[in-house]
Amino acid sequence: MSSTPTTDHGDTTLVIGAGPAGLATARALAARGLPYHQVERHSGVGGIWDIDAPGSPMYEAAHFISSRTLSGFPGFPMGEDLPDYPDHRQVLGYLREFAAAHGLTDAVEFGRSVTGVRAADGGYAVTFDDGRTTRYGAVVCCSGAQWTPRLPEIPASSTVEVMHSKDYRDLDQLRGRRVLVIGGGNSACDIVVDAARVADRAVLSMRRGYWFIPKHVFGVPSDVFAARGPHLPKRVEQAVFGFVLTRLYGRPERLGLPKPDHRVFETHPVLNSNLFLALQHGDVVPRPGIADVVGTTVTFTDGSTEDVDLVIAATGYRHVIPYAQELFGGGEHPDLYLTAFSREHEGLFGIGFTETNSGAYGHVDGLAQLVAAHLADRRDDPAAYRKFRSMVRHERPDLSGGIRFDDSPRHAGYVDADALTAFRREVMGRMGWRAEHGVPAPALVAVPS
Repeated sequence: MSSTPTTDHGDTTLVIGAGPAGLATARALAARGLPYHQVERHSGVGGIWDIDAPGSPMYEAAHFISSRTLSGFPGFPMGEDLPDYPDHRQVLGYLREFAAAHGLTDAVEFGRSVTGVRAADGGYAVTFDDGRTTRYGAVVCCSGAQWTPRLPEIPASSTVEVMHSKDYRDLDQLRGRRVLVIGGGNSACDIVVDAARVADRAVLSMRRGYWFIPKHVFGVPSDVFAARGPHLPKRVEQAVFGFVLTRLYGRPERLGLPKPDHRVFETHPVLNSNLFLALQHGDVVPRPGIADVVGTTVTFTDGSTEDVDLVIAATGYRHVIPYAQELFGGGEHPDLYLTAFSREHEGLFGIGFTETNSGAYGHVDGLAQLVAAHLADRRDDPAAYRKFRSMVRHERPDLSGGIRFDDSPRHAGYVDADALTAFRREVMGRMGWRAEHGVPAPALVAVPS
């Protein structure tokens, strides 16, 4: 890395990534007339939703797990011609329409990667994949969290093929094989249901129990049903919804799945209406956690065995920002105010790394609005800027919403959607900020020479 930036754009904000978070950030900055430069390593906008982008974890069966009704960006709802739960290509189309409608696409520099970010002279020296270094006044990291897989330990005695769900794409990888899927999240459920259609055998290994939420409740999307219902205290809501789920689905253990060891909503929601049907038909075989693997024989914790030739580990991702990991504290869940503002490093932000129990686009837009308003204050109102920086350094709001989230690596930085929204709105009010969602003239884009 060059020790001295070759180009200086100290009045410009760098936005890294042109997925949902990057697009929301670009819109918010442009609406306030703030100069920004946006880079995207792939050839188009969309982030992980572009299945053709190298490194994308998308697979053909992937759909939104939040409904179309509640998933669009503020001021730009998803079209009513879309199904309740759009597939990945429809989501990508929506993102590209959003970018085009707000004049964002032409302002992105595609095919350019960031390899390093470090503090420098009151801003940040950013090194790109061509070796050049540019200084920016602020950096917003919007590169997402689903790129670095978390793999389980497989014994050396195993000869079975192992892949992470990140590398799964379509049915051709499963056809005629004996497939074991490890995990209990949304990807695991989708993939094992795919395997049930074309594999010789489809097995699902879950070391612990989860609550499974149907995509529709009484004929409407589950999140719409919840939004329309009465707002009860969280403990009451957990009890009521848990009761409803057992009446709709029956108890998971009746189908051979582990009994949930937590209350509903204490882990990331798993929305799937097909897994239970596949289990009821005998098309998916449930197994507990893995005890050992010798050759191609997998032994489970209950003593049962399966002979398999493909293991797909749907075991999640490490939430890392490899090009700026030290600036974010070195761990997987950095200590960020409102999940977005670096407490230690002024002008450093991360948007799109929030783990919460609802659709993401409203949250990334709300955080982008906060970042843009804060940067506008740096330009226009230094006293307000200093006031907010003090809040960032010292306030530690409780964003759990009264839910005791699961003690696991994924949930270490988890927040409740309602609590996050409420506090974000409180902050907007305290600072006298308002959201800017209009379609501005093209923003000033400073592209390094």
